[in-house]
Amino acid sequence: MPKLKTKRSAAKRFAIRASGSIKRAQAFKRHLLTKKSTKNKRHLRGPVAIHPSDAASVRRMLPYA
Repeated sequence: MPKLKTKRSAAKRFAIRASGSIKRAQAFKRHLLTKKSTKNKRHLRGPVAIHPSDAASVRRMLPYA
């Protein structure tokens, strides 16, 4: 079997935690923040885990993570 290439775009967006779950950054936090409420922006802070239905495809993109 040849070596597998990592999808670099996925490697920049996702990280595998020690527990095996995959963390990602929140969306909708980059621009147009003036129209969003403070509560909304506060809830977008910090990393979150990806949905379990997406885990298989992300793991395929990160073969050595």
